[in-house]
Amino acid sequence: MKYIEVTFTMDDTSLWRDMLVDTLGNEGPYESFVETPNGLKAYVQAPQYDPAWLAATVQAFPVAVQYQAAEMEDRNWNEEWERQHQAALVHYNGGSVWVRAPFHPHRTDVDYELIIEPKMSFGTAHHPTTAMMLAYVAELPVVGKRVLDMGCGTAVLGILAKMRGAAYVEGVDVDEWAYRNAQENAAANGVELTLRLGDASSLTGAFDLVIANINRNILLADMERYVAVMSPGATLLLSGFYEADEGALIAKANDLGLTFKDKKSIDGWSAIQLRVMSYEL
Repeated sequence: MKYIEVTFTMDDTSLWRDMLVDTLGNEGPYESFVETPNGLKAYVQAPQYDPAWLAATVQAFPVAVQYQAAEMEDRNWNEEWERQHQAALVHYNGGSVWVRAPFHPHRTDVDYELIIEPKMSFGTAHHPTTAMMLAYVAELPVVGKRVLDMGCGTAVLGILAKMRGAAYVEGVDVDEWAYRNAQENAAANGVELTLRLGDASSLTGAFDLVIANINRNILLADMERYVAVMSPGATLLLSGFYEADEGALIAKANDLGLTFKDKKSIDGWSAIQLRVMSYEL
């Protein structure tokens, strides 16, 4: 899959950079972002790149933003980023998770160590949403459970669930690049995952834990499909959105028969835990 890289620059990044990320990710199809000193780089699959939409969005933005788009080849074109890539240590209640690339050092002073090849798939534990979801997966009881990792990206969340004793883990992503990367990462960590190309319309079966770290609009649109494959007493973990968006997501969940149980937040980003009403794990 070819990607378009759009480089944005602005005079004041303190507030407006996060707002631009929210606009591109929640109102548009942009999948991942890298902060730069003067703005950010945003990535979108080439078939979903709409220059007219982007021009109108930038024109309507509250402050002046300049941008330049370029097509990236379908290969490991982010080698320069890999060289700068750092491992991530995620703390949770009672322990820690070390997420590293193959070229980072092995650690023995952590509870779980995951090897994630740093390609263009989302999920290296550096973003607050991935870190919070890793903490949830590390804290919740998953032994013997059936787990769905929706929009799995690198499959980092599904890999941790399998390491913790999940009986079955299925990862689903619409992007072939992510699908291939997830396969590589599962093999590197010595775990067996069922990985599929697809979206929420392809879901079947029954799961005890459903994980979706995507973005607000997709979560709202697809939550009903997640609930349709949740077993009695199942848990739904959602992230990929700002704290300001929690209300809309919780309201949608309540309409679908779920109840709010818990939340985490880092730097304005949110992760929430929901469960089928009247049941407990």
